[in-house]
Amino acid sequence: MYSMSVLSNNLKFLRKAKGFTQEELAEKLGMTRSILGSYEESRAEPKLFTLQNITKYFQVSIDDILSKDLSKESGTAVGIVSELRVLPIVVSPENRELVNIVPNKASAGYLNGFADQEYIKDLSCFSLPLNEISQDRTYRIFQIKGDSMLPIAPDSYIITYYQENWQDIKDNDCYVVLTKEEGIVYKRIVNKISECNSLVLKSDNLIYEPYEIKLETVLEIWKAIGYISFRLPKGEELSLEKLSSLVLELQKELSDMKKTKN
Repeated sequence: MYSMSVLSNNLKFLRKAKGFTQEELAEKLGMTRSILGSYEESRAEPKLFTLQNITKYFQVSIDDILSKDLSKESGTAVGIVSELRVLPIVVSPENRELVNIVPNKASAGYLNGFADQEYIKDLSCFSLPLNEISQDRTYRIFQIKGDSMLPIAPDSYIITYYQENWQDIKDNDCYVVLTKEEGIVYKRIVNKISECNSLVLKSDNLIYEPYEIKLETVLEIWKAIGYISFRLPKGEELSLEKLSSLVLELQKELSDMKKTKN
């Protein structure tokens, strides 16, 4: 005998640990999203054959997925393979996932505590009830430093979701990257994983040169989808930023032309 709520919670936990939406996981398991949703919401009970497919995919035992709270077990205890990155999350009393905030003052600690459930629990968190926020993804908000991504102002908050498959990173989209050397950085990425197992990080502020990082130095990647800023632009400031950007762009073009001639 088992509780359907244990199974449903474990399914949600394992799916989010992989960084999948319901649609993505359903496709991998050979079922429809609505059927997977019914399992996660305890509206239906999977047949033995389906349950075997699920446990085989996640490499957990049937007994564990039916009777244990896998979110409280270590990876080895439940047989989760090393590729399964267990992502610490915080949920509300209604079992809805909350959004953690990583402010600048916590950025140094995040480098050491990003995989620690207790550390993540201690971060500020809240619900983000917006139409653009899907319950199928894990979101996090990072405060950024510096002027490398102007016109997004320093101390702005970047809204992100967890990027599980790094091969799917899209060239020139914006991401928050956690690295062993630099900690948290917010940049545009050029995906060089297939060619040389690396990423090129680019700033929007042209005075900063792009640079390359090896994949083994990367700990987490989060896809940026929006930002919150408490610095409202003024007309004069905005035009100055545009003018400055144009001047810098022209200087760079002139410099490149001189290098080509030489």
